[in-house]
Amino acid sequence: MGHKEFMAEAVRLATESVENGWGGPFGAVITDDGEIIARGQNRVLLTADPTAHGEVEAIRKAVQLLNPEAPSISEEHHNEYTLELVPRPEGSPDVVPERARMLQGCTIYTSGAPCPMCMSAIYWSRIDTVYYSCDWKATQEIGFDDAFQYEDFAKEPDQRSITLEQLHPELGAMSYQAWATKPNKHPY
Repeated sequence: MGHKEFMAEAVRLATESVENGWGGPFGAVITDDGEIIARGQNRVLLTADPTAHGEVEAIRKAVQLLNPEAPSISEEHHNEYTLELVPRPEGSPDVVPERARMLQGCTIYTSGAPCPMCMSAIYWSRIDTVYYSCDWKATQEIGFDDAFQYEDFAKEPDQRSITLEQLHPELGAMSYQAWATKPNKHPY
């Protein structure tokens, strides 16, 4: 299979979501070594979960496939599957010398350009490449406009449309200290 076939599958999933009333026209497939390892489609209306976007659903399924022991992966298995520690890429600003591999080496194909939430999930999962069919302008034209989110993220916290305020940093410092002093922590 090639780019066109992978994208066609992402679009098929998106269309199925619309036709079944599950959610918007958003589907995604994740590939590894030229094979589809996970599929996802928008299921916001089916589940009433605002995070049930095609890309996020595909990421969750890929992780489940690659981590058959999840959600009860013991510490002895922390360096397997997506949690395998790999060196940070050359030139990376990351201060940690190695992190969990996650979905590094994988590619995601989506029917539409990812929204800010999905793009963040893609970054966190370390997917190498994103291919999308419809761009942000086409997505905006059918009623899905995320431009305000990208604009809001660029503002100072006290200027954002959602109240964002720090409370009781001394309380949060306890859990941060627990992580900072954990001798066998596993960076991810």
